[in-house]
Amino acid sequence: MTDGINGPSSSAEVPFRSNEQRKQSFVESGGLIGVIDEGTKTIGFSIYTTPDFKEIAAHSMELSVITPQDGWYEQDPLEMMSSINTCAEEAIKQLPDLGYCARNIASIGITNQRETTIVWDAVTGKPLYNAIVWKDIRTSSTVEKIVAKVQDPNYFKERTGLPISTYFSALKICWLRDNVPEVKQAIRKNRCKAGTVDSWIVWNLTNGALHITDVTNASRTLLMNLETQDWDPVLLKTFDIQEDMLPKIHSCSEIFGKITCDRCVLRGLTLSGILGNQQASLLGQMCVKPGQTKNTYRSGCFLLCNTGDTPVFSSHGLLTTIAYKLGPNAPTTYALEGSVSVAGHALSWLQNKVRLLPDSKEAEKYAEAVPTSGDVYFVPAFTGLYAPYWSQTARGIIIGLTQFTRKNHIVRAALEAICFQTRDILECMHQECGHEINKIHADGKLTTNSLLMQLQADTAGLPIFRSQLMDSTAFGAAMCAAQADGINLCKFEPEKRYYENVHYDTFLPTTTEQEREERYGKWKRAVERSLGWVIKQKKTRASTEFYHRLLSSLPASIFLMSSFAMMVHSVSMVKS
Repeated sequence: MTDGINGPSSSAEVPFRSNEQRKQSFVESGGLIGVIDEGTKTIGFSIYTTPDFKEIAAHSMELSVITPQDGWYEQDPLEMMSSINTCAEEAIKQLPDLGYCARNIASIGITNQRETTIVWDAVTGKPLYNAIVWKDIRTSSTVEKIVAKVQDPNYFKERTGLPISTYFSALKICWLRDNVPEVKQAIRKNRCKAGTVDSWIVWNLTNGALHITDVTNASRTLLMNLETQDWDPVLLKTFDIQEDMLPKIHSCSEIFGKITCDRCVLRGLTLSGILGNQQASLLGQMCVKPGQTKNTYRSGCFLLCNTGDTPVFSSHGLLTTIAYKLGPNAPTTYALEGSVSVAGHALSWLQNKVRLLPDSKEAEKYAEAVPTSGDVYFVPAFTGLYAPYWSQTARGIIIGLTQFTRKNHIVRAALEAICFQTRDILECMHQECGHEINKIHADGKLTTNSLLMQLQADTAGLPIFRSQLMDSTAFGAAMCAAQADGINLCKFEPEKRYYENVHYDTFLPTTTEQEREERYGKWKRAVERSLGWVIKQKKTRASTEFYHRLLSSLPASIFLMSSFAMMVHSVSMVKS
């Protein structure tokens, strides 16, 4: 591992002026940028100076996850808003000690977990059900019905860049409509609004005056046409979703309106930036040129490769998505994306479910206690596999166990699984992005694990540039909000400047190509064994007839005796 500041030759080229120009600009503007960062597990509020984008105040809180059934993940939309207000209040309380106040905040940006879907009553403003989280798989049967009808899971890929999957919002809206009476009734009365988390946040902050989203979030719904960047009539008809339920689609960076909520400390401030969290991370990592790639390591992993102004449609299971559009008249930048459903979540599972780890934060210490995984492979397909396999029927396996296997080997195998899943996606990106990928920019909470970063370099055969920002998501959203026309606190000119203040730790590969290929080959064999594990048994006419024959074969005496016993029990209960 090496430390240092990146230079212009790195992929962190960015939109900033010289130090003297920065100081002069800051004195002139005095503007701060606030960012609402709504993730799957945490909600935070950060405040940045401009144009140097130094984080000067922040506060975050854990966000509860509700799991009513296996594979179901929900969150409370009201808890989201309460946490946002608390985080904003606590962060702003830090400003006076730094010589600032809330009036110095020029604008607010929002970045959020994508695909997670919320429906609410337009009249009362109250949610009609919990938010259904992106990794929820309750819509599996709906996916199967639609795929059976169109005969191809990639049927809409040329329109949306996405396969038909439980991952995306359209299927979640369908489930809510079909299974929640309150939603069905609200739709019938034209009172139902639906959207991703950004839409819910903006609706609440503006007291229902704005029902909007941005192109990055909309591109993850399976309802937006990538070419027109509007809701697609064919898709709306296919999923039977009314367009007036959905938010209006905007660019990522423009003045959307004012915050008017009386209960929020941000009242009166301007909203000028919205980005899905992984796109915000791509921008925050300064992956602004084709071929530049980042991976965010959290409970899942999200690998995005900038493909420039042309969408690249994958034939290997990758998603085509919008990276950003920095203004209504700005060009659209696209990306290829591969998602790993279970990354850090596997470590939490080792801690909370099977008790192999006292604390997931100690994974590095436990894994370093052994030199290798002892040929143990862990495929954490708890709810199936995402790119490039897109298998709903895969399930997790730990394979290669011997009498000498210790828990340390399994912990190390869990870290290696994160790296192997990342390589699965990289293999496809190398073939399809049309640009050379010569490094990976890494961020997210898991990147504090240096062993994981080294294992990733050794598995992928590429240098890993770990941002010392750790989480560049809020930073990307701050830039997006600051550069909006009318805010003008920074100017996005990536070809002219690079950001001297972004530091990286570099991890270089230490393995040979032969070693990498041998281990990756075994990983692929382990994945093959995890596929197709879930077999859904259909009710057949023969099984139904057998059931009726079984019932009819019961002697009448048994039926009479059981009926008499039930009657006696009922009488005794009445007397008591």
